[in-house]
Amino acid sequence: MTNALIFKNESLNKYNSWRVGGAADNLFTPKNLEELKNFLKEGKYLKPLTFIGLGSNVLVRDGGIRGTVIVIHAALNEIQMTDDSVYAEAGNTCAKIAKNLAKEHYVGGEFFAGIPGTVGGALAMNAGCYGSETWNYVTQVNMIDEEGNIVTRLKNEFLISYREVVKPKLNEWFVGAWFNFKKDMTADPESKIKEYLNHRKNTQPLNWPTAGSTFRNPKDTFAAKLIEECGLKGYRVGNAEVSDKHANFIINLGKASAKDIEDIIDHVESEVFKRKGIKLEREVKILGDFLN
Repeated sequence: MTNALIFKNESLNKYNSWRVGGAADNLFTPKNLEELKNFLKEGKYLKPLTFIGLGSNVLVRDGGIRGTVIVIHAALNEIQMTDDSVYAEAGNTCAKIAKNLAKEHYVGGEFFAGIPGTVGGALAMNAGCYGSETWNYVTQVNMIDEEGNIVTRLKNEFLISYREVVKPKLNEWFVGAWFNFKKDMTADPESKIKEYLNHRKNTQPLNWPTAGSTFRNPKDTFAAKLIEECGLKGYRVGNAEVSDKHANFIINLGKASAKDIEDIIDHVESEVFKRKGIKLEREVKILGDFLN
């Protein structure tokens, strides 16, 4: 029996990086993997389940999320390193992984410094930047199902593409992954991370609540370039705005609603298609219900 603390009708605006959205019917923040397993094994939770990490790639609608939201970023944060393998639980931030890898002279993981989410989110969407993607380095993963069972799956059980990962079973969620980063004592991964972070600071509106890139880059071009060419930088609905600094970022100017942001997303999609003939695909995941 777990003494899990369940929050009822918990506002989700502090659990996502856009700082918007309604409440979760129930919200559970496990202390560790064991508590999460026990919680699911007991089966007394409200369905459906929604797992989130830092909420840095999601838009939670103003009507909130039904069922139970499980927040893993403060819980699943173990990292184990050996000479030929790195295991990281899904609640670790990508920034922490990049830092830990660099400190131990592993190379290849520097790009994680530019991803503003958790390992779980990076696995779920094949997050990437600076020419690298998460699943380039994954060998196998641990998943958890609705009954609290841990399933180890190999990379070839997933359909992996640009910013998209299709799981073999819908009701399983990432709780950890093994990566094949290699050590190189002659390399200087920490200076590469500094370079990436400087670039990010200079090109992205990091001083505002955002969810990172809103749209995936279409083949042979950039979403930001298309949006800018359509004259949409600075386009505003309510308290949300297309960033002047980076057109693929939508910023919350203070009191934006999720609807303000979603209306901008719809408008940008429609204008880019109308003027450029290109259908933008969303990188952010939209969760929950509209406000009645």
